[in-house]
Order: sequence, then C-alpha cells, then structure tokens
Amino acid sequence: MHPVVTIQKQTQKRSTSINKDRMRKGFSVKPLALGIAAIFLTACGEEQEQATIYTNADECAAANPSMAEQCRTAYQQAQDEAQRTGPKYSSARDCESEFGTNQCHVVRNESGSFFMPFMAGYMLSNLLSPRGYYSQPMFTSYSGNSPYRNRWVGSDGYDFGDQRQRNMRVNKSAFKPKPTVTKTMSRGGFGSSVRAKSSWGSSSSKSSWGG
Repeated sequence: MHPVVTIQKQTQKRSTSINKDRMRKGFSVKPLALGIAAIFLTACGEEQEQATIYTNADECAAANPSMAEQCRTAYQQAQDEAQRTGPKYSSARDCESEFGTNQCHVVRNESGSFFMPFMAGYMLSNLLSPRGYYSQPMFTSYSGNSPYRNRWVGSDGYDFGDQRQRNMRVNKSAFKPKPTVTKTMSRGGFGSSVRAKSSWGSSSSKSSWGG
C-alpha cells in the first residue's frame, strides 16, 4: 500500500506546481496590457486640440475682447494661407460651379492669374494660451450641387462638419502647414477631394490637387 500512497502524493505536488505557474503567467500579462492601453489613450488625447471657427476678425474680437489684436493677426495669417494653399481654377466658371455664384475672386501674381473661392472663415486654436495660437483658413460652398454645401472645409479638402458648428475638437495635424498649391484644377476637382477626405475620417497634410 505504501507505493500507492507515494504515487498519489507526487501527482498532487506536480499538479499544484502547474497551477501556480499558470496563475503567475496570467497575472503578469494583465498589468502590461493595461499599461499599453493607458499609454495609447494618453497619446490619442494629446493629439486633440479645442478649436473655434470665426467668420472674420471682428467676430473673434467680440468673443475675446482682450485678444482683439491676436484675432486680427490670426485672420490675416489665415488669409495669406488661403491664397497660398487654397484651391485654384483657371476660370471663374469652374470655381463658381463648386463654390457658388459670386463666391470666387481673381488673384494675380508673378506667375499669372487664377480664380479661387473667398475664405469663409478661419479656425483658431489656443487663442488664450501663453504658448501661442494656431489658425487655418476655412472654405464653404453655396452651390446646390456641391458635396460641401454649408460645410466647413479646410484648404486641403478635409470636411470639418456642418457650418453651424463652431466649436470642435480636431487633430493637431489640422494646423500643420499645408503645401503651396500652384496648379489650377478643373471643375469638380475639389469636390472629389472633399468626398475622399470625408471617407478617410482624418485630416491630411497632403494636397490632392498638387503643389
């Protein structure tokens, strides 16, 4: 009978040892997974900026009386960016077909002349922050056939949502400098870009109509 008892004790010890190893492995994975998840969520949060869209400098100054000068400076910077990075057309007809009647103007420079839409507003972030602010031009369309009618659209073709929406959280990449656009596009070119950017669900620093 003694051998039988001895075999049972050895089997029990082996089983106990295996269970402890499994428990150790199980508890070692969970803290690591939680740590990675926490880092991932923190990184996502850091890439967001609170932004407000104003139609002009006076509207910004009225909402931020103590920052009126910054509002005017940011508005001028956005206008300069609009001319540098906004969509450009060889004819007023092509431009107005996408943005609406009387919503485009001619621009002349050393390279020639082209037509582009008026800036509808500008997105402003961190206006009250001592670290400085960021601004980007916004466009919209008043054409009944446009996919971005009454939408806020960036110069790179990204759709930021309904024009009635003024306050939003956006990716920091929305304020990164966009490439200079020198090529003109044909009718419908900008609309195709807006549809593509909307389906991607994130902004891009690459212009779809060339630089």
